Amino acid sequence: MYSNVNGNAEESLVVITVIGADRPGIVAGITQVLARHNVNIVDIAQTVVRGIFSMIMIVDLSTGNIDLPRLREELISKSRELGVEVSVNHIAVFRAMQRV
Repeated sequence: MYSNVNGNAEESLVVITVIGADRPGIVAGITQVLARHNVNIVDIAQTVVRGIFSMIMIVDLSTGNIDLPRLREELISKSRELGVEVSVNHIAVFRAMQRV
């Protein structure tokens, strides 16, 4: 579904944001879902400010065995287990949201 056959490298990129109270296991929990589906992490940044954890990741679905709706579903389920909020959007949607 997210192949790069048309040469557009952004076609398969997804932005994942995570925010919540800091605690051990957040990064591990989110990245385990990605690893299970062979989704490549292109870029990642995370920080903790006054006990609030935040992370943004750019991932590439072209290497994986999962589509965007199913990945979103699995990450939302994992976020509930971890007690954090997660957002999963195609990079084009994310950019459009930033322009509004």
